[in-house]
Amino acid sequence: MRNEREPFSVEDADDSTGFLLWQVTAIWQRAIAAALRPHDFTQVQYALLASLLWMSGREEWITQTMLARHAKLDMMMTSQVLRAMETKGLVERRAHPTDTRAKVLMLTESGAERIRKAIPEVEKADAEFFQAVCSQRREFHASLRALIEQAKDPK
Repeated sequence: MRNEREPFSVEDADDSTGFLLWQVTAIWQRAIAAALRPHDFTQVQYALLASLLWMSGREEWITQTMLARHAKLDMMMTSQVLRAMETKGLVERRAHPTDTRAKVLMLTESGAERIRKAIPEVEKADAEFFQAVCSQRREFHASLRALIEQAKDPK
């Protein structure tokens, strides 16, 4: 029974889905940060660079908006991080061939080389971290996709 002094709907924090997700995310982020440290990437930089590499094999032109949507990142954060990575020589922005308002994003040779070296380390960290649920991988991924699909993307 809830009272005003105890507003929680669960008696044990381990029964709170949101808190469990928070804990899992915090632990996973530490593992990924450790894998990225030797490559001098933040997790956001990694997400954008890896997404850009992946999308480059599937799209002729990739805009900042397309990249932000793919990575599920805020547009302003994406812009700021891309600007910093452009300064570091990891990405280039070029004029879009058909849309004068948009810029096309491309990995530089250095950016492509560095992200290709980081990806196996992150995938190894992911495999180790998610080992406990690997036998339910399809179901786990389906649950994660359902959460993503139901989320309202602020535009």
